[in-house]
Amino acid sequence: MTERQDTQPWNHNTSSGLDVVEKPPNGNAIPRITVVTPSLNQGRYIEAAIRSVLDQNYPNLEYIVYDGGSTDETIDVLRRYEHRISRVIIKPDDGAADALNKGFAIATGDILAWLNADDLYLPGTLHAIVEAFAANPQAGLIYGEGWYIDEAGVRIEPCRFVRRTFNRRYLINKDTILQPAAFWQRSVWEQTGSLDTSLRWVFDWEWFIRAHERTTFHYLPRALACYRVQPQALTRTGGLARQLEHGRVTRRYGAWWHPNHIVQQTRRWDAAGRRITGNRSSLWAAIIRLPFSLPRLAAEWLLHGMYMR
Repeated sequence: MTERQDTQPWNHNTSSGLDVVEKPPNGNAIPRITVVTPSLNQGRYIEAAIRSVLDQNYPNLEYIVYDGGSTDETIDVLRRYEHRISRVIIKPDDGAADALNKGFAIATGDILAWLNADDLYLPGTLHAIVEAFAANPQAGLIYGEGWYIDEAGVRIEPCRFVRRTFNRRYLINKDTILQPAAFWQRSVWEQTGSLDTSLRWVFDWEWFIRAHERTTFHYLPRALACYRVQPQALTRTGGLARQLEHGRVTRRYGAWWHPNHIVQQTRRWDAAGRRITGNRSSLWAAIIRLPFSLPRLAAEWLLHGMYMR
């Protein structure tokens, strides 16, 4: 199983070979939504992600799963659901951003989104998004609220970082969009361009910054998705390298003196002090590290709430 074409019963009339799409009372065709899921060794969680998409029962759904060559139980899960997934592609990629770019390159939807293999949509999300776009035709991207969930899928707390309104300067210092709760018009993807594959951790945030320059964002006061807190989630890995990537994106679209860039650079100094002392816990090691750690402590205190953690 390397690729499967669209076989969903609601997308095709097999007797005529023509697309048959339901129409709402106003007579307009229901917009097609394309959801792309990048996957690599998330077999423990991917079935729940797939079910959360398919159980939306949205009548004009294109669902694409791009797997980079999983060696766990992921492939078995995909085989169980391949008859309901529009396209399953199993092929090596250069990371999640590359897999997503390849998935969106073959997408045919009017509305686009991606759902990571360990995250979930909440019931009714796709219908709510279509209604929101219909009610807000000026919006190019609509985003909503969500929940953190644990490895077992139990809700932990709301994702409180999501903001109803924000300006460009705020966005280039802090990511205020919950990625799985964001959906955008196809034209926004075409105007903004693909994800930056040189970024490993914050390619979603960087893309939102670019998209914000080109379209109107609209906040939907509704929980749409769940973000899973688990050890292998990208935002839980990377350490200093991830933090410095945050800073580089802020400097790219802002300036060196923006809060997020300053804090991430002071963390570089702090890490240098730890390397010099070999992470020893002795008093002398602490004294040697102090000049390296003080700038970070001061920056985090003075700029509290203005940078990415």
